[in-house]
Amino acid sequence: MAWLSRALRVAATCPPPVLGPRALTGRAGPTTEKSVPYQRTLKEAQGPSAVAQGPSQPLPSTANVVVIGGGSLGCQTLYHLAKLGVSGAVLLERERLTSGTTWHTAGLLWQLRPSDVEVELLAHTRRVVSRDLEEETGLHTGWIQNGGLFIASNRQRLDEYKRLMSLGKAYGVESHVLSPAETKALYPLMNVDDLYGTLYVPHDGTMDPAGTCTTLARAAAARGAQVIENCPVTGIHVRTDDFGVRRVAAVETEHGSIQTPCVVNCAGVWASAVGRMAGVKVPLVAMHHAYVVTERIEGIQSMFCPAPHIREITYNLTHLFIWCSDVSPQCGLRDSLHHSLHSQGMNMPNVRDHDASVYLRLQGDALSVGGYEANPIFWEEVSDKFAFGLFDLDWDVFTQHIEGAINRVPVLEKTGVKSTVCGPESFTPDHKPLMGEAPELRGFYLGCGFNSAGMMLGGGCGQELAHWIIQGRPEKDMYSYDIRRFHHLLTDHRRWIRERSHESYAKNYSVVFPHDEPLAGRNMRTDPLHEELLARGCVFQERQGWERPGWFTPQGTAPVLQYDYYGAYGNQAHEDYTYGCLLGDEYTFDFPPHHDVIKKECLACRGAAAVFNMSYFGKFYLVGLDARKAADWLFSADVSRPPGSTVYTCMLNHRGGTESDLTVSRLAPSSQASALAPAFEGDGYYLAVGGAVAQHNWSHISTVLQDQKFRCQLIDSSEDLGMISIQGPASRTILQEVLDADLSNEAFPFSTHKLVRAAGHLVRAMRLSFVGELGWELHVPRSACVPVYQAVMTAGTKHGLVNAGYRAIDSLSIEKGYRHWHADLRPDDSPLEAGLAFTCKLKSAVPFLGREALEKQRAHGLPRRLVCFTVDEKVPMFGLEAIWRNGQVVGHIRRADFGFFIDKTLAYGYIRDPSGGPVSLDFVKSGDYALERMGVTYPAQAHLRSPFDPDNKRVKGIY
Repeated sequence: MAWLSRALRVAATCPPPVLGPRALTGRAGPTTEKSVPYQRTLKEAQGPSAVAQGPSQPLPSTANVVVIGGGSLGCQTLYHLAKLGVSGAVLLERERLTSGTTWHTAGLLWQLRPSDVEVELLAHTRRVVSRDLEEETGLHTGWIQNGGLFIASNRQRLDEYKRLMSLGKAYGVESHVLSPAETKALYPLMNVDDLYGTLYVPHDGTMDPAGTCTTLARAAAARGAQVIENCPVTGIHVRTDDFGVRRVAAVETEHGSIQTPCVVNCAGVWASAVGRMAGVKVPLVAMHHAYVVTERIEGIQSMFCPAPHIREITYNLTHLFIWCSDVSPQCGLRDSLHHSLHSQGMNMPNVRDHDASVYLRLQGDALSVGGYEANPIFWEEVSDKFAFGLFDLDWDVFTQHIEGAINRVPVLEKTGVKSTVCGPESFTPDHKPLMGEAPELRGFYLGCGFNSAGMMLGGGCGQELAHWIIQGRPEKDMYSYDIRRFHHLLTDHRRWIRERSHESYAKNYSVVFPHDEPLAGRNMRTDPLHEELLARGCVFQERQGWERPGWFTPQGTAPVLQYDYYGAYGNQAHEDYTYGCLLGDEYTFDFPPHHDVIKKECLACRGAAAVFNMSYFGKFYLVGLDARKAADWLFSADVSRPPGSTVYTCMLNHRGGTESDLTVSRLAPSSQASALAPAFEGDGYYLAVGGAVAQHNWSHISTVLQDQKFRCQLIDSSEDLGMISIQGPASRTILQEVLDADLSNEAFPFSTHKLVRAAGHLVRAMRLSFVGELGWELHVPRSACVPVYQAVMTAGTKHGLVNAGYRAIDSLSIEKGYRHWHADLRPDDSPLEAGLAFTCKLKSAVPFLGREALEKQRAHGLPRRLVCFTVDEKVPMFGLEAIWRNGQVVGHIRRADFGFFIDKTLAYGYIRDPSGGPVSLDFVKSGDYALERMGVTYPAQAHLRSPFDPDNKRVKGIY
């Protein structure tokens, strides 16, 4: 490698003065002084007063909300609280605003991510920073709209970007897939010889941390909020109420205490320490994250215009012609980019080359170069004295980014390094932020763990946090960020947090494939059938620590091995790793090689029978004096039916959004506890919920019980019980040989349950289906799972029974039209919009949580509606595809899969009326539809009922 590479190698031993920052003390700890590439920081802006001791203003004795931490999230949360009318909101910062991690952030904002919710959050941040704050305060935040380029050096990466482009159309985010020649015209410094193409987003940009946080603080203060600097928090006071619930009482500082019922932990890498003050577990780790800033690159800000191969740029109302000296007549940017380029002043865009793990930010007349490496440095001992400091840059770690950067922008090979920026950032086990109310402590909210994306997500997340605090839940679906997504067994499991956080960092720039699984933190929670199924070829998925069956390979066993850190930190990377190879086959946007294996599982279920191990499901008991009152209020359906009944229902929030869907089984009282039910008097209910969302369900129910002061118990038996589901036309015949009960329609109707014996073991049998077939679930004590499973398999041998996994469930359930929570059904979707009105007891007079919102929505008409689509052409779809109706984009697909029985792709998505009116059934039926996949549209048919068994005959045993 030429000049820059040699310079970096030399810098590892004796950094010369020309590289800017002076040599520091190594990895032992942070420095307190080091240059960064910003014209100012808040510390510098405040001058000599920055070193003053004591709080910047007197502490109030009380506050309605106390925000801890003055970085991006703290300032955004305070601003939005004040904007929503919260009086008495206070922000406490131990040093100066931005002094922790925000001050050295790269400040990039990319509008497109593979998540519809994140696209909305990013859009709000952009509005706040580029428009709202300046209109409110007259101050410029430092926002620069210079656009963004995503680089694709292989076909899969370009496909990923095309998926983002299609999603962006549903949200009005302008983007364009460019050819290598068009990319070169836009970014003359770039080497495009190895490109497949790029995605250009003209309205992306760059934020200034100091300017943004200063303006946020002033805007919040103008609305009555207080920002108090130089005020470290030393403790959180907690009280226990009359019902035994722990609640926030006060915040203790070095300069006094503030009585408050609400604390928001926005302390970044210090959030775990703040959490410990309150007895709250905050699962994140601190790592070094770095970038370098080059010396001046001549003419870079206007590089678009004077590139030597461009002789002339001619604008008119409809065309942008780029006349080239060696190519004619038009080698460049298509017409639709004209206005975008003109409005942005043709500054060079920021660049993300994910395959080289490099980002390039326009930094005045220079470039910032950074990335995400496979061996990031952990900050093992987080110092509470750190402020406006940086670490020494470890060139051995960082140099891996240089080859990719020079390949992409060759001028860097002869460009010096002006400064290095290596600071701490917090990373989480799933690369998603930690937000919401902590399950251990009421009134203690989290807004931390932003994985170096706190600036660009800050506006959207700050607004949602403010709504969360004010009304008990956010406006949008924030489940992926909600701290309650993590099972309580994992949130303080050091190995799991460390491994998963490392992997999330190392894979930050990996292609986001629809079917990917982590290799870190595996085998944390296994059920009794784990080894039995592994021996039968099970390829496992991981959900909240649980290993659950994904599909079954005929190639032998595929165990998940201990995490190898991808060969980093002296670990030997696994070779000939069967599980890793099978997972690698999933790295496609086409049908995977084992598509036909999953097809066999699905068709066996439809034609004979399949057994599904669903032991990882959450299994709770709700019992006690007020259990019936609690059930009436919690569940949208009428579950107060005779013992032996099972009801599919939803749980809602006060806005009518769906917090969960689950089955609730009424229990007969018993004075003697067993493995299948606790002892209780009065009313009791058995709840079965999806295992991936079990903690969320537990927390939601617990919160409602506390808020309503219901006198009842919620008991978690998830680890004590397994669950085996046998589904298909032959299921009755098979189970009749195993169970000591009459399984006829008359004796055992659909949606009922009984205690029966299976191979001599007492189990709870439920006649239910999540795949649309005749079938039963067996809820089995842990010790009996293996013998019961073996008895079922033995009985099923002559009837074509096969093992099947969740990949088959996904296909079978979407074919039947059954909803998946957090795909088709989320906290911002009502059951009316989702086609689940039958789960709501609106014809009764019984009040339930969310009823008023549903009644209002029903009266005014549905603003959107979930619609089923089928595509005749055999093309894979996975979600995020744009929905076109009569030539207009009216929504996007939430979930899609291939239906093997009907031999078509099925997709579900919510559609809106572009005019803003209610979405009626006539509106749905009258449209001409197409689904856009990676920029290509495919004709689609809309269905108001499932195209498979719309009359529900099969679940009734009618074949």
